[in-house]
Amino acid sequence: MQTKNKTITLEQFKEKHYGKRGTAKREKLELGYNEFKLGAMIHDARLEKGMTQEELADKCGTNKAYISRVENNIKDVRISTLQKIIEVGLGGRLNLSITL
Repeated sequence: MQTKNKTITLEQFKEKHYGKRGTAKREKLELGYNEFKLGAMIHDARLEKGMTQEELADKCGTNKAYISRVENNIKDVRISTLQKIIEVGLGGRLNLSITL
């Protein structure tokens, strides 16, 4: 018995459940996704460096609770602070781009 492949892309899933880009529901999803992605990226980079939240906080001049809130997308972060977390705390480089 042959089964059909029911795999869909992430884009197809988002369109099906949240509509096309430009609709209010979809834009709300995209905004939340981008915020989540940032916190997850910082979390993953910190773990890859073998650092605790407290060690990262000490290196970039903040506290463990702040790093936790950023990683869990509870706290908005200024670009200057984000740059300090990435460059001073994690030894990385922050690149920003705007796509129109």
